[in-house]
Amino acid sequence: MIDRIVIINDLAHAKGGASQLALEAAVQFARRGQKVTLLCGSGGNPDLEADGIEVVALGHGRLLEGSRAKAMVHGLYNRPAAAMVAQWIASHDTPRTVYHIHGWSQILSPALFAAMRPVRERMLVHAHDFFLTCPNGAMFHFGRDAPCPATPMSAACLTSACDRRGKVSKLWRSARQGIQNGVIGDQPPPVLLIHGGMAGFFARSGLTERDMAVLPNPVVPWTPERIPAEENRGVLFVGRMEATKGIDLAAEACRRAGVRLTAIGDGDMLADLRRRYPEMAWLGRRKPSEIGQFARDARVVVMPSRHIEPFGLAAVEALWSGLPVIASRDALIAPDIVAAGAGLAVDPRDMGAFAAGLGAIFADDARAREMSENAHRATRALALSPNRWIDALLDGYAGLLDDGRTGLLAAVRRSVSDAPEYPPTAIILPFRDRRAAGGV
Repeated sequence: MIDRIVIINDLAHAKGGASQLALEAAVQFARRGQKVTLLCGSGGNPDLEADGIEVVALGHGRLLEGSRAKAMVHGLYNRPAAAMVAQWIASHDTPRTVYHIHGWSQILSPALFAAMRPVRERMLVHAHDFFLTCPNGAMFHFGRDAPCPATPMSAACLTSACDRRGKVSKLWRSARQGIQNGVIGDQPPPVLLIHGGMAGFFARSGLTERDMAVLPNPVVPWTPERIPAEENRGVLFVGRMEATKGIDLAAEACRRAGVRLTAIGDGDMLADLRRRYPEMAWLGRRKPSEIGQFARDARVVVMPSRHIEPFGLAAVEALWSGLPVIASRDALIAPDIVAAGAGLAVDPRDMGAFAAGLGAIFADDARAREMSENAHRATRALALSPNRWIDALLDGYAGLLDDGRTGLLAAVRRSVSDAPEYPPTAIILPFRDRRAAGGV
């Protein structure tokens, strides 16, 4: 039996995929009758409290939302955050309370791990990104616009100008990572990966199969039936309108291919993109329930991220709806898409190849239909249904409480492989680096 599940996340509102998953898990646990507490760095969320979740909020803003000086100090080691977490643990912890850490890099800081020392045998980290070991959190060299080959915190890493905000930011992030590594010590917490391709990157920092298990994200398709992509003439993008997501690359590739892009999402680049590409449809933010109506007109979905995408929620939602996907070759699911015959992997910076990939799918109805059918039936191993995801987490927590990290990892692997709709050989992926293969 689990006494209480403590979800730890910077934010109490969904500002991205990681926070969305953390909060959705909290809600679903509460609806299954579990006692749930959210420890967060931001302000609170009355909606969560209405679901019976205890919310303990620090009330701080994200790093770039306040003064730079304060952000630099609190970002390195947020003492108020550590005090909040330590006080809650001292007052409420029980031997069968489990602690699930999702995000800490924006507010809670490495100080979180110091506060967690008394319960470190009952905590786990969900790796939505690479902040557990990598200073910039992305295992990506933004100066070279390519995946980073360095071992985190090695000499090659520390002297690399990889940070998107420049050298000063890299120095600060390296200092923060050094503090975090010192607080965590030689024994990292057990880690849940959202895709097996992440494991090779973490292995550079010494994590092994004894430290990690793959728990694919939960996905609900935009439509329950296969969208007949071969009958459609549109291109769809769903995501943030920012450079890292490559939306500008998608717009230019569509212009060159002579096809129309429909883009759903908000962000800093939206106004400029509307001005530069008026022939495209820029819809702004839409509710998830509204996306299906636009997806039904699409022939292909694009995910042209400039950096490594550990998962790519919109891409899997598209695949399960029967839409082929053209993904960046650096997306970890790109090899899976190519292997399933459900789309293409391209270098989105190579505009000629990107446009040619679009043109190839639009020029061949039979190929588009084959990709659509493969997407709908042959990519189910990429994710879990929401219920199976919650089941796997609860199984993992029970394993952690009964048998420590070994019990957690074994229970998650077993729960995932036992999911009837997902073949286990497609879920338990090799622990090695994977670069996307395939192309036009």
